[in-house]
Amino acid sequence: MSAMTEASQKPDTHTDKPVFTDTERAIINRLQEGLPLTRYPYADVAAELQIDEATLLSHLKAMLSTGLLTRFGPMFHAGEMGGGLTLAAMRIPESEFARVTEQVNSFSEVAHNYRREHELNMWFVLATETPEGIADTIHRIESMTGFRVYNMPKEEEFHVHLHFSV
Repeated sequence: MSAMTEASQKPDTHTDKPVFTDTERAIINRLQEGLPLTRYPYADVAAELQIDEATLLSHLKAMLSTGLLTRFGPMFHAGEMGGGLTLAAMRIPESEFARVTEQVNSFSEVAHNYRREHELNMWFVLATETPEGIADTIHRIESMTGFRVYNMPKEEEFHVHLHFSV
């Protein structure tokens, strides 16, 4: 990749698509592949991108603080570590959606939460320290929100190496 330039881009008011600088785009695309298992992984990635480590880290922090990125961190396989992992869904009326989203997201066991165009319109992943923690967390979410949680544990695992190029 050649040296990157920061383009001064204005948001496209006709879409909901975020606008990325060249550096942000390169960082997001590269970090989706993971960090190298080296002594200085951020410095090594920065070198690949032809930027310095401080620039990489400042962009990463800025994208997290503005919400351009919602999460950056390791992915652990809770089940293989003795914990519980499940996909859950809820049926939430539109008038209650914002409140319930805030309540569900307040649980540290909620890995991520997505709105879906479906009868079950809120989907999230639960990761707990023990398999029994799933039922307990579902019960606490139901008690707090007043809505049923549908537990959909995996039957078979597939690893698809999902990558969203920006």
